[in-house]
Amino acid sequence: MTKRVVVSALCCALWVLTTGCGDECTDAFDCRNDNGQPPQGQEWVCNADNKCEQRPLATPAEDAGTDAGTGEEDSGTPVDAGTDAGMPVDAGTDAGTMMEDAGTDAGSMSVPKGEACVSSMDCQQGLRCEGTPSLCQAMYVAVTATADTGGEPHALIMRYDTPGMVPLTDTGTSSRYPRWGPSGARIAFAQDSVETGTNSGNKAGELVLRDVPLVENQATVLADGGTGSTEQFRYMEWEPGPSILYVRRAGGSSSGISLVPTDGGSVAEATQSGTFPDWAGDGKSFAFSTATLGLSVLTVGGATTPIASSGETAEQPHYNRTNNQLLFLRKDATKPAGFDTSLFLVPVTGGTVQMIADFTTESATGGSIDSYIANPIWSPDGTLAAYVRAYFFNPTSGTPELCGGGSTPCAGRPGNIIFVRRINSATGEGAAAEASFVEGGTLPSFSPDGRFLAYVKGGQLYIQQIDPATGLPASGVDAIVHPKGGFTIQTSAGDDHRPRWQPK
Repeated sequence: MTKRVVVSALCCALWVLTTGCGDECTDAFDCRNDNGQPPQGQEWVCNADNKCEQRPLATPAEDAGTDAGTGEEDSGTPVDAGTDAGMPVDAGTDAGTMMEDAGTDAGSMSVPKGEACVSSMDCQQGLRCEGTPSLCQAMYVAVTATADTGGEPHALIMRYDTPGMVPLTDTGTSSRYPRWGPSGARIAFAQDSVETGTNSGNKAGELVLRDVPLVENQATVLADGGTGSTEQFRYMEWEPGPSILYVRRAGGSSSGISLVPTDGGSVAEATQSGTFPDWAGDGKSFAFSTATLGLSVLTVGGATTPIASSGETAEQPHYNRTNNQLLFLRKDATKPAGFDTSLFLVPVTGGTVQMIADFTTESATGGSIDSYIANPIWSPDGTLAAYVRAYFFNPTSGTPELCGGGSTPCAGRPGNIIFVRRINSATGEGAAAEASFVEGGTLPSFSPDGRFLAYVKGGQLYIQQIDPATGLPASGVDAIVHPKGGFTIQTSAGDDHRPRWQPK
């Protein structure tokens, strides 16, 4: 059985979980579907008795839904086109920065939200210096979401601490895959052609650049399907590089990596093959994976250097921007098909490969309970790795079923769990055992200061403050939950759909 089928089974199992099986609700979405939108300032919560109740929006409760999105395989299926709902003003109620006012000592990262600053280093955690006059403001997070009415995809941004999602397109245009520039003042994304309103067939749409804060009708088209030689703009990465990397698509398959200058100039071919590019911290080289070679590194304008020790099945590299170690996934043919992906680490210069998180299996009646690893990411200081374990009941015969639903031996266990593991930066070995961060979440994403972890759960964005001593959720601090507001945050494209923080 292939991993593609496993991921499909995961999604089907989640449908059972999120629609409920006899209880009044299993999550807030059931309550909203059955009872409509709550009054202003309130949100629906599915309580411990699986009953719907309303609570103040300022004190959000954990959503009990389980989200998949752990597969990073490229299905090659074009995203449907559609119509954008416009650009609402970001006017949600501020949930606060969860930081105490520590005064206004410039340069000490102590200036609170809304007060004057000279640079972002003046501002408290989760804030950056912006605007005229310059004030400390909450960083944005960018996501791709599907409109609940019509089902069109939209690239959205939101202040991490403030409910209210803002589309990046002004007109009736679908968009996806938002990526920040190094300064945090510009953002790029793929959108359908404004002229045709379609992304069907071989039309890749456009790669578009906008300034942030957003100005109405201000956008620059950097490339389209013709100039970009692609059917889709996929696996895009920008900061900390000076150019945007993306993977070309031809006939439903990857056909190499291109570079798009953001200050003028033509699209350039960087590689003839490969996928999953990721910039090094200096923005001068990037790692990528190729089907038959494993991992490689390319210095822009130079030659490609394969990392032979990574193994031929190595894929999806993620740079540690402090010491140039790479997290990556690798399959093992000796493990069950579809459950054969584990997490490893290797220095960019090659050498010893370290196991970070392995496939797991345990016996169960009629089969086994197996897990594989997906969606790894580094913390900014390179001391923590976050990743997802996806758990399935794998029957002796038949289709695997995501844990958490039905009557399988793992019905009472979550299908997804985000784990964190502390890494010894000198040796690349695990400095501590993996620890569960949250159940039911996927696509973890660290803030630039490493003090928050964003993730997706049940189609909503969660922002959890981190205890820097443990890497786990800060004690007594609830996650900020961003209500759907007519949008369901997407996870099916794996890292393409990972929440992206505005650089500090």
